[in-house]
Amino acid sequence: MCETRILTQRGQSVISHCADCGMLNIWHQNLMLCFTPEQFMSFHRFTQEMDFEDRCYPFPDGSERVVLCTPNRDINFVFTEAEWEDFNAAMLEAMYLMEVYNTIYQ
Repeated sequence: MCETRILTQRGQSVISHCADCGMLNIWHQNLMLCFTPEQFMSFHRFTQEMDFEDRCYPFPDGSERVVLCTPNRDINFVFTEAEWEDFNAAMLEAMYLMEVYNTIYQ
């Protein structure tokens, strides 16, 4: 596994980056998503276009959550509104920090 530096942490979401291979990792509770920088930007654009209120569903625990589908129809991610806001804010902050690092180290 790469040695990574943490770019940001918001709530349960942590985003890290490996300066050697360039991969970005989103850690959310017990899940880890891995992206190239291009995939990360594309994923961020995709999630930014999703409105929580339009996409949320009531869950058995009484909370409303948004469902983020994956290419494998048996695996989906769910977020409360606060988790969704933290998740998206962390990605935006990580993108800004990546720009800063790219400017400094190029």
